[in-house]
Parts: sequence; structure tokens; C-alpha cells
Amino acid sequence: MLTEQTEKHLNFLVIRFRQMGDAVMATVVLDTLRQTFPQARIDFVLNERIAPLFAGHPAVSNIITFSDDERHGLRYVKKVWQTVRAVHYDGIIDMRSTPNTLLFPLFSLRSRWRMGLKKAYAHGVLNHMVSPCTDKELMTEHNLEMLRPLESIRPLRYSKCPSLYVTDEEKADFRTRMEEKGIDFGRPVLLAGVTAKLANKTWAADRMEETVRRIINRFPSVQVVFNFAPGIEEQQALQMSERLHAPQVFTTVEARSMRELAAMAANVTAYFGNEGGARHVVGAMGKPTFVICAPGVRKHVWIGEDTRAVGVEDADILPETTLSTMSQTERYGVITVEEVWKRLQPFLDECLGNGTAG
Repeated sequence: MLTEQTEKHLNFLVIRFRQMGDAVMATVVLDTLRQTFPQARIDFVLNERIAPLFAGHPAVSNIITFSDDERHGLRYVKKVWQTVRAVHYDGIIDMRSTPNTLLFPLFSLRSRWRMGLKKAYAHGVLNHMVSPCTDKELMTEHNLEMLRPLESIRPLRYSKCPSLYVTDEEKADFRTRMEEKGIDFGRPVLLAGVTAKLANKTWAADRMEETVRRIINRFPSVQVVFNFAPGIEEQQALQMSERLHAPQVFTTVEARSMRELAAMAANVTAYFGNEGGARHVVGAMGKPTFVICAPGVRKHVWIGEDTRAVGVEDADILPETTLSTMSQTERYGVITVEEVWKRLQPFLDECLGNGTAG
């Protein structure tokens, strides 16, 4: 078992390149480490563009960023070498375990625990490996499985819900911006992800539009804030808003960064829309979410044990034996407005209640 003095000198490095949603899901690892080893140093390696979202997170000691330019060639190799040589890491958790990320544990073979995914090329570099996540696993449970070797020194205090942190000032500032755009916090606010970056992860626009129409008809006091990224997403969202022609729909309450998205999430009542990074941010801020999953995306993998999260997927409607014979478009077509609404309505009844802010 660790003494208090030894624990103060424990150093962990968690590596989670890729997208916003993946990084948010990785916070269960950070929180588990912090809750189990409160005195330890926990460094988090991220893509530079998403790093601000995790600034000030109480489980993170230092954020180490890599720009897109630094992710390739000798520049990348040098920075990885400098990172692991600057600190003696007792544990390295490589959550992707690609040939690129494996340079971290490879350059730090003196680390007692080198944990990651089971891949043929990882043998000899990692000394604890878990199989890649399957459709039958929870992503949070899968991520936490990487920490199992640490049970040998202390029972782990597992955290199973992703988390994010923004300051009270940031929340208040964004609340003021929302009020300036016409949001009334005496009424519920529903953040809606009506579009998405990838077409194959975006529910049909006409079905999304009809569902939003049903929401504002059933809950006349609800304020629906469309969330979208610049470019094609913005164009599609604005076109949908024009067709709806409803004063309850807001398209000018914009989060200009991922961190502002978290601050906005802290001020909304709930989220409805396509599964993706925005949903993960809202959920990590402790708000209820309802998601429509793309074909092949299993909601239990990404929702896990979060009781505030609800979703619908094609496998809720047809058996996998039938779905396996269908195209991606056909599988998405299975998720009709009626199938969504019969699940969404009870969710909104609970979240929005009598239409007052919650």
C-alpha cells in the first residue's frame, strides 16, 4: 500500500488524442485517478484545438497539447520524447494505442504501468492491455478497465460519469449573453443539435424539423436553441429555423468555442438531437440528454450508466438480423418521427414538466 509521502510523488500521463466526445469520455479515467490518488500528478495529452475545454478541470494537473503540425514527423517524435523525459511517469494510459501514441510508453519503458489497447504491435511496449471496445460494452467501463493494474496498490474509487468544469463567472457571463439574445430563464431552454458535422451521423432534416415542431406545439413555453458549427451545419440549421418560423426557436445564441458550449450547457434545461460531441458536453455538465444515434452506433456504449441520458437507435426498432441486411440509408429510415416521439415525449414531460425552467 502507498504511504502519503509516496503518493505525493505518483505521476500519471493520460493520452487521448482525437475528437471532443472521445476526450470528454476519457474524464472518467482522470476522475478515478484523482479520487483514488488525490495527491498525484495527473497530466492529460490532447489535441490543441480541444484543450481549452478541459482547462481548470479539478482532476488534471497539467494539460499537454499537440497542434496539428506537431502530430507528424520528427517534430512529433521530439515532443513526445521531451514530454516523457521531463517527468518520470509511474503510469502511462494510452487510450488509443496507435503506432503514433505508443511512442509515449515506448520512450518511457521505465514506467511501472503502461496501459492501453490490445494490438499486435503493442506487445512489449504496454504491460497491461484491454481489447478494443465492442458494441456490447459501455465506453466508460471499457476506459476504466485500463486502470485495473492500479488495484494492486489501492482499491480504485471509480467515477463512471464524464465531467467538465467551467467557472461560476463563465456560467454567469454566458447566461447574460443568452438573456441579451432574448432567452427568458423563467421558461425551459432546450439545446437542440439539429444537424451534425458528418452526413452519415445526421438524422434526416425533414424528420428533425417535424420533431422540433412537435416539441414547440406540446410545450409552448419552451425555448429551443439550435446548436451548430459554422459552415454547412449553420446553413442547414438556419434553413430549418426559417421553415419552422417559430419565435421559440433561437439561432443567435452561439457558443464560439467548446468552452463556451460547456458554459451554455450549464444554463440549459436539457439537450435533444444527434449523438455527438455536443451531447457529451451537455451530459458532462450534468444535464439530461436525448440522442438519436446513427445506424451502428449503440446508445448503451456511449450513454453508459448515465441515468440522465436517453436515446433511440435502429436496434430499438428492428432486430440486428434484419438490420444487417439493410443499407445505412435504410437503417436510418427505420428511425421515424413516431419512433422518436414516443420515446422523446416522456423524456421531455419529465425534464420540462409544466413548462417552467428546471
